[in-house]
Amino acid sequence: MSLSKSEWLALEKKAHELRNLCLDTTFWAGSGHIGGGMSAMDILTVLYHKYLHIRKDDPNWADRDRFILSKGHAGIAYAPVLCDFGFNDKEQLKTFNHTNSKMGIHLDSNKVVGVDASTGSLGHGLPIAAGTGLAARVLGKSYKTYCLMGDGELGEGSNWEAAMTINHYNLTNVISIVDRNHKMIDGDTEDVMKLEPLADKWTAFGFTVKKVDGQNIRELCEAIDFALVATNPVLILADTVKGAGIKMMEGNHKWHYGAIDENLYKQCQADLAEYYRKRVERVEREAR
Repeated sequence: MSLSKSEWLALEKKAHELRNLCLDTTFWAGSGHIGGGMSAMDILTVLYHKYLHIRKDDPNWADRDRFILSKGHAGIAYAPVLCDFGFNDKEQLKTFNHTNSKMGIHLDSNKVVGVDASTGSLGHGLPIAAGTGLAARVLGKSYKTYCLMGDGELGEGSNWEAAMTINHYNLTNVISIVDRNHKMIDGDTEDVMKLEPLADKWTAFGFTVKKVDGQNIRELCEAIDFALVATNPVLILADTVKGAGIKMMEGNHKWHYGAIDENLYKQCQADLAEYYRKRVERVEREAR
């Protein structure tokens, strides 16, 4: 399915709006996991505004596609997506991670509408996705499960047990995505727990690996289109930038989690505006 110029521009506009809403939420909360939220925002935008078969008026629709945010700490990006989509009131974002708020730092599926699984214990998302994929097959359902993992969590062995399961049962209805921003809370992933050659590892577990620029909406769409018709499981390795769009955060592991005051907030807004302009210019150059 080709991506038209108008659709690409619309997705860029939505991603820009959501980045700003993630920034707002971080400001209102006082702090948050903004670095990994920004690196994942293009992936979330593409899923929620192009691919996921879900109903705004029926979030528990039995035949809906499932989405599992394995990197649950990126809830500061996920909550704005769910509120903007219409599942939850945007006003709730102003209480994100505040005492007694429904919007906890790791989103609770019993409190936040649209969340298919409570996550935050890293390494749990892909096993859950394997389960929902198997459930769809047993029930004769056609829904897909999309699972977004962080690269820092791939040191957890549960991911690889799930990968074996997905391969063994040839669960092509599970589309696995890694937000490969190369950073985690303590530094570079290759210093903390070496992952490379990461693509080769997934290939060895039976996956077809599609490596893409995770900050390029067209490349993300092409990879998902490929996965939807593949005859064996697909892993989308999305090469991203921690803190994408905000200069002081980009590629800086210290912004895995951080606080933003009013001066930084205004600086971040200006950076995001400049980032958006450059991305629109890319669409103008590259759109077919």
